[in-house]
Amino acid sequence: MSPERAPFLKWAGGKRRLVPFIASAIGLAQEPTKQAPFNSALAPSLTGDFSGRQWKRLIEPFAGSAAVSLALADFFDEIWLNDVNEDLMNLYVVLRESPESYIQEVHTLFSADTNNAETYYRLRDEFNRTTSRRRRAALFLYLNRHGYNGLCRYNNDGEFNVPFGRYKRPYFPYAELMAAVDVLAKSQLTCLDFEEVMQQAGPGDVVYCDPPYVPLSATASFTDYAAGGFGPQDQERLASAAEEACRRGAVVAISNHDTEWTRALYQNAEVHYTRVRRSISANGQTRGEVREVLAVYWPDGMQGGKVGGGRTTGQSQRPSAREHSRERVPDSRLPNRTVY
Repeated sequence: MSPERAPFLKWAGGKRRLVPFIASAIGLAQEPTKQAPFNSALAPSLTGDFSGRQWKRLIEPFAGSAAVSLALADFFDEIWLNDVNEDLMNLYVVLRESPESYIQEVHTLFSADTNNAETYYRLRDEFNRTTSRRRRAALFLYLNRHGYNGLCRYNNDGEFNVPFGRYKRPYFPYAELMAAVDVLAKSQLTCLDFEEVMQQAGPGDVVYCDPPYVPLSATASFTDYAAGGFGPQDQERLASAAEEACRRGAVVAISNHDTEWTRALYQNAEVHYTRVRRSISANGQTRGEVREVLAVYWPDGMQGGKVGGGRTTGQSQRPSAREHSRERVPDSRLPNRTVY
């Protein structure tokens, strides 16, 4: 197994590079430095003896490539990965059920013979027609690695429509797939609306939300990855669900763009700021820095009189994860509509 679990999927807005920032903001690790960079394999030692930790479960209602769960899995006894993208969750299920045979099947799709536009569009058509869960999971990873910019996009009929990416030699993520197997083995996998998941969060839970972002412009949004979109009302639903989960004893963190609208939306949270580099043009060739926020909702008003404190900070006076002792939410509170 790889000592550092990186996502095996390419994913727009993936959080692999922001894991140290997120871990520090929720009290799971010290702020990384050049002298002591963040390493997921050493994560339990970053805050000393973590054997007495009180946080038991990490929940990602918007799993995507699961970068945060993969990197921080050693902190938690359980993981809950959820996403409304059925193809994504199906891939995770198939990989967990039969990792060796699945990886072997996908590997056959990574060759010089399959890395051309004609084959890509033929396999994309097969993906949109097949009813085989296993074949669809294999093709989903092929399309992810061979499609343009690793996008996941569907048309109004729910058909995957990302064009061919024209990469010289798409990378086959064998080590990353194998490293993910242990994490998936202790993961609950569901395909539900985020609110159904967050309603089950309580003491002992850390919830990290990476929703489709509020757009910076009319054309700079990736809200169609599940053929449904994610509008302002959904953003407000999420903030409300975060406050409610916080009142029940969970820690909730939400990433988003830094805009006037999001600052107002997260006024009851402790807000952290960072800058990320990403493509800022339609052709994906121009890159620039974009400001993001991480809104953290702490239980029991620990950061002040508001639900989560309402502070803006880079170095907050937050409690460490070990300092907050809470009873675990009983399993009977898990939803009855678990998909997998």
